[in-house]
Amino acid sequence: MSVPCQQSPAVLAGSVTLTVLGAWNLYLAKPSSYGKHLESLATSLPARAAWFLQELPSFAVSAGILAQQPLSLFGPPSTVLLGLFCAHYFHRTFIYSWFMRGRPFPASALFKAFVFCTGNGLLQSYYLVYCAEYPDAWYMDLRFSLGVFLFFLGMGINIHSDYILRQLRKPGELTYKIPQGGLFTYVSGANFLGEIIEWIGFALATWSLPALAFAFFSLCFLGLRAFHHHRFYLKMFKDYPKSRKALIPFIF
Repeated sequence: MSVPCQQSPAVLAGSVTLTVLGAWNLYLAKPSSYGKHLESLATSLPARAAWFLQELPSFAVSAGILAQQPLSLFGPPSTVLLGLFCAHYFHRTFIYSWFMRGRPFPASALFKAFVFCTGNGLLQSYYLVYCAEYPDAWYMDLRFSLGVFLFFLGMGINIHSDYILRQLRKPGELTYKIPQGGLFTYVSGANFLGEIIEWIGFALATWSLPALAFAFFSLCFLGLRAFHHHRFYLKMFKDYPKSRKALIPFIF
């Protein structure tokens, strides 16, 4: 596979930035201040509106670039792969945000997420449409097949886990309860694990530096959040399952 733009300054800079941000999150070793770890209610927005606004750039940018490409169910692999990226953020923007039940979201965290989603959406879309070159047989390549399988597996886990979390609360209720069922039987961060698997699959299917950097960022950011969620549950609930791990079943 030839990727002439992969060495372009913009693509390299964006990929390095994602990698550094992921490593920086691990270095800080503290969760972002929203949800369970919200430190202050000052200048906050309703959770639904905040999640919609922060996820929207990733969908808008990628969908806008994708819309400029010729429409075809089995078009070039680059547009199909970008379609997967769009599908994830369509769900996160228009479905997940609508049904979520959560605490007010701080404006500062919203701003950071908005900037991140704008930059990442542009990086992934630009690379796939204007840089990546895949052979005609890429659809038959093991990397594509396994990557797409992992992408949809992770998406399924993520959506199902979010559904379980949503059912723990009645509308307007903000109390925390122990999630049960699905992968929550084994890990506290089942929803995070699903999304991490998604982006690992995406990186494999695209076989690209930007997607690999995003998968690494997701592992660092969501993995750390899963760890803090696990510690939160253990501290709050004396009857929390002791065999349950933070992110990886039976291991961590």
